[in-house]
Amino acid sequence: MFFKQKSSRLLLFVSAMALAGTSWVNMSGVTSETTKADNPKLDKLKLLPGFKAEHLYSPSDNKQGSWVAMTFDDKGRMITSDQYGFLYRLEIPPVGSGNQQPKVEKLKVGIVQPGDTTVGMGYAQGLLYAFNSLYVMVNNRVNKNFNKPTGLYRLQDTNGDDQFETITLLKELKGQEGEHGPHSMKLSPDGKSIYLVAGNHVDVPQMDAYRLPSNWKEDNLFPQIKDPRGHANDRMAPGGWVANIDPEGKRWELIGAGFRNTFDIAFNEAGDMFGYDSDMEWDFGLPWYRPTRICHITSGSEFGWRTGNGKWLPGNPDNLPPLLNIGQGSPTNLMYGDKARFPERYRQSLFAFDWSFGIIYSIHLKPKGATYEGEREEFISGSPLPLTDGMFGPDGAMYFLTGGRRLESDLYRVTYTGTESVTPVAKAPVITKEHQLRTQLEQYHHGANPAAVAAAWPNLNHPDRFVRYAARIAVEHQPVAQWQERVFTETDPQRLTQAAVALARQGDATQKSKLYNALVKINYNQLSESQQFDLSRAFELAMLRMGMPEGADRDKVIAYLNPHYPAKTALLNRGLSRVLISLEAPGVVNKTLALMDIKDEPGSKDLGLETATASSDLILRNPQYGLDIAKMLEKVPPLQQTFYAVMLSRADAGWTPELRTKYFTWFGNAFKYQGGRSYVGFIDRARKLALNHVPKEQFEKFNKLSGADLLTANGNDFVTDYAPKGPGRRWELASAVAVVDSGLAGRSFDTGKKIYSAILCSRCHSMGGQGGDIGPDLTQLGTRFSNKDILEAIIHPDKAISDQYVSTIFTLKNGQSVLGRLVNEDKTSYSISQNPFAPDEVRKVAKKDVVSKKNSTVSIMLPGLINSLNPSELKDLVAYLKSGGNQNNEVYKAAAGGTKGK
Repeated sequence: MFFKQKSSRLLLFVSAMALAGTSWVNMSGVTSETTKADNPKLDKLKLLPGFKAEHLYSPSDNKQGSWVAMTFDDKGRMITSDQYGFLYRLEIPPVGSGNQQPKVEKLKVGIVQPGDTTVGMGYAQGLLYAFNSLYVMVNNRVNKNFNKPTGLYRLQDTNGDDQFETITLLKELKGQEGEHGPHSMKLSPDGKSIYLVAGNHVDVPQMDAYRLPSNWKEDNLFPQIKDPRGHANDRMAPGGWVANIDPEGKRWELIGAGFRNTFDIAFNEAGDMFGYDSDMEWDFGLPWYRPTRICHITSGSEFGWRTGNGKWLPGNPDNLPPLLNIGQGSPTNLMYGDKARFPERYRQSLFAFDWSFGIIYSIHLKPKGATYEGEREEFISGSPLPLTDGMFGPDGAMYFLTGGRRLESDLYRVTYTGTESVTPVAKAPVITKEHQLRTQLEQYHHGANPAAVAAAWPNLNHPDRFVRYAARIAVEHQPVAQWQERVFTETDPQRLTQAAVALARQGDATQKSKLYNALVKINYNQLSESQQFDLSRAFELAMLRMGMPEGADRDKVIAYLNPHYPAKTALLNRGLSRVLISLEAPGVVNKTLALMDIKDEPGSKDLGLETATASSDLILRNPQYGLDIAKMLEKVPPLQQTFYAVMLSRADAGWTPELRTKYFTWFGNAFKYQGGRSYVGFIDRARKLALNHVPKEQFEKFNKLSGADLLTANGNDFVTDYAPKGPGRRWELASAVAVVDSGLAGRSFDTGKKIYSAILCSRCHSMGGQGGDIGPDLTQLGTRFSNKDILEAIIHPDKAISDQYVSTIFTLKNGQSVLGRLVNEDKTSYSISQNPFAPDEVRKVAKKDVVSKKNSTVSIMLPGLINSLNPSELKDLVAYLKSGGNQNNEVYKAAAGGTKGK
């Protein structure tokens, strides 16, 4: 969501920000600039044909903060919340009323004393008007301006003055608030209750009922490595969650969990619930990275988020897969289009908001068995367009907000003005027989029911995965004594596997020997690949929950599984390696190292992690997040090899000197690849776990071989010649110019050169004949531009973008857009470069597929490049830039008192 962790390293090291067209480009002598828009707030939007956008209001321009939540009351008025401030109520002008502004009032909540400027109610990340009340999900660390703790509040107007004077705290919510706190609420499809969603930094409160059995654990044989930079390291299972409550907030029922940071949920006409879960961008390039994803949240669902490297694969039978992987981004809002005055296909679509890259996706749903499949379409995009919340109003128009993190905030309205009909067509939702069966089984998720086992057990081998899952959860809700003996007498291999998963989760250690002996009787070769993977997970869960097999049981399990390893696919090898390495099976180290020699292991793209949106398509939409993607795509780490390397870090036996040399050499090479902010730290932590198994007398040899000398003391970064010392600040143009104009006498050429390299300027620019060629040559910069010109180009890179380096937005017939730098074209296609770190990688776009193209108004150079520098460092950098890389330049010969800007 829009509160995603920001990489401070990204802010430090980003003179690659000059990557494409920036104000630096204009300093190269090219005078042609992008034409300024008549209405930049609308011009930056890419809309589908037939749709019209209106800019209705700017909270930022009216000093009303940055709005992140909205709802409509029973009179059709919009209520919004500043992320760090008040609630506001708007009377929206009707569609077609021209440029009329909304009428905006700051809501007076509670008993307000004259002169009181504190916030009565606000700081909300979720708002819902229902049951003649305003429900407010406060996400706040108590401060002098707002003394309400994080939690769910109900506001009521009990005296009829059209203000909310009654405030009731329904439940205080604990945990780390802020970016991953409690979020949105939605009215239930039957209009009788409320659903709410919370991120993974909120403790699951005591519930009155649990659809997902509450005995959750980490459930991972993978050696645990928490995020090296500390994110979510104290957050354990089950992660983010969804609950249902009654209007008074007296009864709470957990519906599903295992999310990272789902911000919003939505319901379709069949009453099915969906969420848009976030990724962890610091995990880019690592085998446990999971992209942003649309999830079908069914009763008792688990989606497998675990801290650090513990995230489950979508294929694990004890969690559910996403409906659709979107790709990198920051999910915020999710809504369904059934109330829209849009063409029919959009009334049967989810609308998913991505804050980072400024995209509203339309996810067209199609029933598939007990769940759905989704097709992604880019509905609206813009850059920058930090999307926060949205709704379909009573008039059927789409309303959406931008802002968050105190960014510029705006309110937009989107209507359909094309020729297609917007009249709803009355028809019943499509309910497949699998969907019907799943919902029938979910009725047994409410606790003990004498009919549950008989109804659910036969469906443990149902071909539909969502039905199997619902059946297993139904069984788990029943007393174990009623069904555990049935596990050991079951003859169907798939039923036995799913029942074993249930027993491992709900049984106790007294049953482990019987369970292992039951599992090894399954005819492995008669199972499909997915069934074999489920079986390996059943063994893993038994080992985790009941205890490792011992003696003859251990020998039987090894004898049963070891002949099948290595398998033919990456998925099976992940499952089998977990179990066999943990059991120290004979030959497992040698087998696994052999797998690490395979560059593209079969099935590596069938792990359920492929994305609908190509990573390269996102780079130029947002330089802050796009830079990490660009770096990763330049040198993509070998994901499957990394998985095996981490798994082997727990192996104690089976090593020879040759195998150890090969293994630790891999770590040294792994540091040549690039990933997200935590990539280096994760590799180093795995390396250190592995070194724990090395004989003491060989430690220094393998420590050095595995790359210890490349890393800083904490292992999170590479040793560099220079890192900004700071303390930094948010430099404004006036203050930066004042510092530099105060004099550059006595500046250090060597320090300036190190700063220039440390923040990656040389990757994109040449100076004195050395460096990159993505941006202009900076050698003559100091002879043509003043201190103010140079600093303005760094601090406000969007102010002027040269046609020579500007990025182009190509709108395609299918509604998607492609953003890149046009480097060539012929009669049939455009050739565009999307990755500034790999400029020679060119994507061709057929001209016949392009509807329109226009220049982007956003520079890829990140504003705030110098914010990591202290005044002395800033002077050293500017002196070096003005010198053109020549240490004999007059800037270094200036007398005391310094040189003034030209």
